[in-house]
Amino acid sequence: MKLKPNLHAFLWSSPTANNCNTYLICSPEKTILIDPGHAAHFGHVRDELDRIDLAIDDIDLVICTHAHPDHIEAVQFFNDAPARFALHAAEWALVEKMAPMLKASMEIELEMFRPDFFLEEGELTVGDISLEVFHTPGHSPGGITLYWSTEKALFTGDLIFKGGLGRTDLPGGNGRQLKESIRRMGALDSHWLLSGHGEVVSGTEAVKTNFKQVEQMWFGYV
Repeated sequence: MKLKPNLHAFLWSSPTANNCNTYLICSPEKTILIDPGHAAHFGHVRDELDRIDLAIDDIDLVICTHAHPDHIEAVQFFNDAPARFALHAAEWALVEKMAPMLKASMEIELEMFRPDFFLEEGELTVGDISLEVFHTPGHSPGGITLYWSTEKALFTGDLIFKGGLGRTDLPGGNGRQLKESIRRMGALDSHWLLSGHGEVVSGTEAVKTNFKQVEQMWFGYV
């Protein structure tokens, strides 16, 4: 889905198979892919890239909002590509802790997902693209949200969705932190809410309303 000439959403929709939404930021200088998803469903991303005449080797940076398998697993397809890979340090610590379990249950090797550099709170400049990185724990300890002020686009991972919020019952989840992170991101001036699952929310008022409704409907249960 082309949201803007420089912004694409590869939305995942399946009644039976879990996967995440993937987003692409393009500029004359650089291309950034956010959350490549499950390895088994990476053909979906390849097809979407092909539709806009891009391929894996055209990606300069892959960012994962967090390290759950449905967001990070397909990073392995970039191991031999030019793209660099970035993740928050606290999330990498979680990956290292869970590595024995992942290897035993899913035959996943830790080295497949080792970041080239760690994300920190603050400005991230990639060529002519400038993103603001926010550490937004709650769904996971090293979860991040990206804010692209140029387009007022907020990439929230599994922090908040259209009409819902991230679960906190997985390793490192924390309800108090989740609510704090959501409130913090709700204060930003966003036109696009681009979450890890579900539909895109577009329009400044619609995004504000979604944050308010999620707080009213769900915070009492977290």
